[in-house]
Amino acid sequence: MAIDGVAPRFNFDNSFARELEGFYVPWKGSELPAPTVLRLNVGLARELGLDPDVLETAGGAQVLSGSVAPEGGAPLAMAYAGHQFGGFSPQLGDGRALLIGEVIDRVGNRHDIHLKGSGPTPFSRGGDGKAVLGPVLREYLIGEAMHALGIPTTRALAAVLTGESIYRNGAQPGAVLARVASSHLRVGTFQFFAVREETEKIRELADYAIARHYPELVGLPDRYISLLRSVCDAQAELVAKWMHVGFVHGVMNTDNTTISGETIDYGPCAFIDAYDSGAVFSSIDEHGRYAYGNQPYITQWNLARFAETLLDVINPDDSKAAAEQATEVLGSFATTYETAWLAGMRKKLGLSIEEAEDLELAHGLFDVLQGKGVDYTRFFRALSSVTRGDAAMVRTLFGDPGDVPVSFNTWLESYRQRLSREKREPLSRAAGMDAVNPVYIPRNHMVEEALDAAVAGDLSLFDALLGVVTAPFVEQEGRDEYAQPAPDDFGRYVTYCGT
Repeated sequence: MAIDGVAPRFNFDNSFARELEGFYVPWKGSELPAPTVLRLNVGLARELGLDPDVLETAGGAQVLSGSVAPEGGAPLAMAYAGHQFGGFSPQLGDGRALLIGEVIDRVGNRHDIHLKGSGPTPFSRGGDGKAVLGPVLREYLIGEAMHALGIPTTRALAAVLTGESIYRNGAQPGAVLARVASSHLRVGTFQFFAVREETEKIRELADYAIARHYPELVGLPDRYISLLRSVCDAQAELVAKWMHVGFVHGVMNTDNTTISGETIDYGPCAFIDAYDSGAVFSSIDEHGRYAYGNQPYITQWNLARFAETLLDVINPDDSKAAAEQATEVLGSFATTYETAWLAGMRKKLGLSIEEAEDLELAHGLFDVLQGKGVDYTRFFRALSSVTRGDAAMVRTLFGDPGDVPVSFNTWLESYRQRLSREKREPLSRAAGMDAVNPVYIPRNHMVEEALDAAVAGDLSLFDALLGVVTAPFVEQEGRDEYAQPAPDDFGRYVTYCGT
């Protein structure tokens, strides 16, 4: 199928396709009846050196939907395996997605352009390979919100309507998400070849990952154990950032654990309203494996699976020594995570001087908040008022004055004493806190309302919500409702894996 109209031009340099033959299946997307670009991320397009006007044409829609391969592209379905809720699947792969190529942006950085919902591939396992509009817009919205919050993430380049009706509990508008990442290498990519005992392919893949994401390790004799350490560090930093904003990924399978340290796949994800370490939103997470408070531990578990794939290249001659080295690296994860988490918590609490008791102060706060129904995001945003000398705004979040627990008053006094040892002026400290404690997150009830309206043909709520959450740290006039938790009648929030 030829491109209809103007063809978009991409600065392609397809290193994965060029250097890792045997790690993918060359493939093409399904031909579509009438693809149209529903929403384009104009700012991101320009960062990538792409022409937004051309991307929004019929020719652009054909490329961004996978219906037509772009000039210079190398469309392929990537192979990977993965542990899903603890059970291992030796072959998953891009069952409804294509990597169409890699582009070099205006400042020389490399990015994958990856299409989700572009049709069946050899990895589809009987599925139709399609996606529908609601989940596509969810990933667009949440990914852009995460980026605005300063959290490493895949990003949406475009949401494209396919012109098809896809059946998911009734007919739904078909759609494709064009997303961008620094790569789509996952722990599961390594697992695919490790389970097949293809050690040389593991070595090739590790060298490729090092060159792409950790080039300072290229050529080092200990580069494979150093790769493990670097990925552990990147994931520790990432998950600490999730915890700082109350984000629950919901499906932390090893095929969703990236080598780059970016957040990938926004299916059954959500943000907590009231603080709850056991918060679970996914309909299929019946035992809380991926609960909010479990995320650091699951990350370490996933990284242990990554370590297992590398043992034969870490030390080919001594498996016991390789295991000992890997175990030492994995054993340091908790400390690395705690360091990253505490650094972020100090910023959220307005602490610039490091004191040994800060960890206890931070954990003590969450002990107080657990089970009290206090909104996580609003609490931290209001906390800067304490540094200005007024705790009334924080107290009101507990309800009536009589509902404020004694434990909070005790914590507050400890916090005030801690602030008294800071050297920054209160106004400067408060401004620093407001720069890291968002006013707005993608509130679950507003996400659902916006997606329902969009599927019905009205994108005004989606556009408004996107505009708010992509400027999360600045109070926006007339947007008070976007900073409020769900109404009482919203009920328990349940999310589903997007299909």
